[in-house]
Amino acid sequence: MANSKFEYVKSFEQPDHLMPNTWIVVRLDGRGFTKFANKYGFEKPNDKRALDLMNGAARAVVTEIPDITIAYGVSDEYSFVFHKLTTLFERRSGKIVSTVVSTFTAYYIHYWSTYFTETPLSPPLPSFDGRAVCYPSIQNLRDYMSWRQVDCHINNLYNTTFWALIQQGGKDNIEAEQILKGTLSADKNEILFSQFSINYNNEPEIFKKGSVIFRDYELVEPGTHNVTQEVEQMAGEPTQQSKTQKENEKKRRAKARVTVEHLDIIKDDFWDRRPWLLSNKPGKVPKEP
Repeated sequence: MANSKFEYVKSFEQPDHLMPNTWIVVRLDGRGFTKFANKYGFEKPNDKRALDLMNGAARAVVTEIPDITIAYGVSDEYSFVFHKLTTLFERRSGKIVSTVVSTFTAYYIHYWSTYFTETPLSPPLPSFDGRAVCYPSIQNLRDYMSWRQVDCHINNLYNTTFWALIQQGGKDNIEAEQILKGTLSADKNEILFSQFSINYNNEPEIFKKGSVIFRDYELVEPGTHNVTQEVEQMAGEPTQQSKTQKENEKKRRAKARVTVEHLDIIKDDFWDRRPWLLSNKPGKVPKEP
């Protein structure tokens, strides 16, 4: 850029570099999605089309941004995790958040007609907001992911019972809220089973557990990798990779299938069998069946 007397305005820009050596989580949420869902007649308590659309957009984001190691979504929210050693956009919060949110929104609108074949979009169009939060340790990151999945279960059990009372029990919103006020999980399960013959355990996993997206490599045996130690060593003494090593890792990532699953991400087994999620080292690409 050529120097000019107007260039001084750059001094008003504020640095927004995220804390180094921390896991970056970009969480996005739908803006005004209660009204949006009503406008397009989303099914209650869960609309599979809407969830599949969210997953399709999120999968595209993970595919296009290799620095994302894992993503988790439920309802109209999604969390995208960047490895603690990422240097994407020099770790500038504004650039990272805006890239994730804009890419997600673009694909959400692009894929809309695939899932809602008979309901074209009309203004105001769907939009999302986002923020970035840094987590210092693997335990902090896993606790965050566990929090989101526990929230998914709590909200879905409530909503499943609430809408059963309305749709099958003939209650109105206020009556259903009063019935559920102060109830525990066991109480809601009892209402579903005794009044509506619904076994909550048989509900689709996508509703109960949410969706997790990651690059899929061959699973490893638990206990064969000490990922926490590997990550700490990487952070303390960053290894210098040759150009060939970097290219090989890039190719292995490109070959890996980006998959959408509905799994328990709270238990150790999920992470122990997929060490690449935390080490950021590509695993072995599964052979084609």
